[in-house]
Amino acid sequence: MQQTKQKLNFSVLWKVIAMAQPYNKLFVTCLVLAVALAPISSMLPYIVKDIVDHHIVAADFKGLLMMCGLFFAVLILNVVMRYFFMFLLAELGQNVLRDLRVKVFNHITQLRLRYFDQTPIGTSTTRTINDISAINEVFTQGVITILADLLAVLTVLGIMFYTSWRLTLISLATLPLLVWATYIFSKKVKDSYERVRSNVARMNAFLQERITGMRIVQIFNAEQQEAEKFRTINRDYTSANLDSVLYYSIFFPVVELISAFSLALMVWIGAGSYLEDKVSFGALVAFPLYLDLLFRPVRMAADKFNTLQMGLVAAERVFKLIESDEVIPNQGTLSKNHLKGKVEFKKVNFAYDDENYILHDLDFTIQPGQTMALVGSTGSGKSTIINIMNRFYDIQKGQILLDDVDIRDYELNSLRKRIAIVLQDVFLFDGTVYENITLKDTTISLEKVVEAAKIIGADEYISRLPDGYQFMVTERGSNLSVGQRQLISFVRALVIDPDILILDEATSSIDTETELVIQHAIEKLIEKRSSIIIAHRLSTIRHADFILVMDQGKAVESGSHDELIEKANGRYKELYDMQYASLASSSEL
Repeated sequence: MQQTKQKLNFSVLWKVIAMAQPYNKLFVTCLVLAVALAPISSMLPYIVKDIVDHHIVAADFKGLLMMCGLFFAVLILNVVMRYFFMFLLAELGQNVLRDLRVKVFNHITQLRLRYFDQTPIGTSTTRTINDISAINEVFTQGVITILADLLAVLTVLGIMFYTSWRLTLISLATLPLLVWATYIFSKKVKDSYERVRSNVARMNAFLQERITGMRIVQIFNAEQQEAEKFRTINRDYTSANLDSVLYYSIFFPVVELISAFSLALMVWIGAGSYLEDKVSFGALVAFPLYLDLLFRPVRMAADKFNTLQMGLVAAERVFKLIESDEVIPNQGTLSKNHLKGKVEFKKVNFAYDDENYILHDLDFTIQPGQTMALVGSTGSGKSTIINIMNRFYDIQKGQILLDDVDIRDYELNSLRKRIAIVLQDVFLFDGTVYENITLKDTTISLEKVVEAAKIIGADEYISRLPDGYQFMVTERGSNLSVGQRQLISFVRALVIDPDILILDEATSSIDTETELVIQHAIEKLIEKRSSIIIAHRLSTIRHADFILVMDQGKAVESGSHDELIEKANGRYKELYDMQYASLASSSEL
């Protein structure tokens, strides 16, 4: 099991490194600097040894000045190279992150709706922000820095043995203790980091959902219950962070203690060796500097390795998202600028989970220019028909044809451009009214938007807003009325001049005056395009060419309003009578 996990980590590591391919020059420069820094850093203690042994002891003042100049020159070179090393590493990581964020976002926008049905939005947010940020550590604190530290350790050891093998062996006597402490620390911190990551995702999902649904929380006076849930999640998150802090607070003092013991041992035994003329005085002075260069990378290795591991865990989650097969296959090649508008369902069967079917052997045909109304009780499959027409979901059995061509043969973007939908639940983004209508499509001019708005009578309502079409809409359109939001969504659908228009309860949230405006516009618009109208208010669909009555995923009746009303025991007449009775009782009240 452990071997499999290790192999997987290396596989993910290569994927992360491969993302730096567009920045090969930057990557190679960082590698060259990492290799060059190892000997340059190790030269400083050796210069100190030379200064003591050959110039201070020998009272060579002129040579002392020259070696001091060399020491400062190497020091400055070391500082400058380390600056560029750290800066270029950070630049490499940020460039990769920028590309990866774009890649992840583009992939998320292509995912089928089933993914969003099953995945909390907070989880996707965590993948796009927190996890991708963690991948940056693979570059800044990961592979290249670990390589640089490893080269530095090997170089220092080589120079230490060359300078004095006796002092080197004495200094390494405590190294097993340091390695053992590092191993324990690495294991404990890794577990706490994994808990932190898990709790971050959990907290993001909780906050996103509660903030979005704050109206419901306040309506039902559930603030105290939700606050208690958040306190529990926050407590777990804090506990995980405090555990990691505890391990750090124990590890580093222990490392300092081991380092101090090693230094004391080296001075004690080294002093005796100096008195016996087995070790030079310069070596005795230089070795504390060597020990610092040796132990610093070793004691930081655990932290860097854990950072690398957590970066790889985050990268694995991101790659899992990118490589998921939750994308609607876009293998169609047919692209049309105009459709006649013939829609045909042939024995269509569909299930959201591939098991529990929502639609059963559904058959109907809409001829070009016709209007079909869909009616039925909640859960009968009306909205599902719209979802599969636009290929938000793919059907399991049967065929859906547009102009006698299977919808899977159309290029996906081309297909969706020819179909416009107005939903009951309108979603508006933070931006101007004009931007919300065009969704920042630069090919749609303001004049075209105003023209579409005038057709449906929305221009008068939009012009009343401060700044008109440049009025700033807040998130989800909270500073607009329900009717205003619905009108904007209607213009958004019409401005693309679709060949097929779908209205899903499009007038259910609008007041009577606004509904009359839209009803008039609908009657004009459906004369030249195929339309599908879903409505609970049966009075709004009298003009439809035919009505399809749905019940438990099946088409149970079809015909005009008058034909269906005449059926004594028909489902449509039952729905109509129920609605009429409800309206009558409401008017009496």
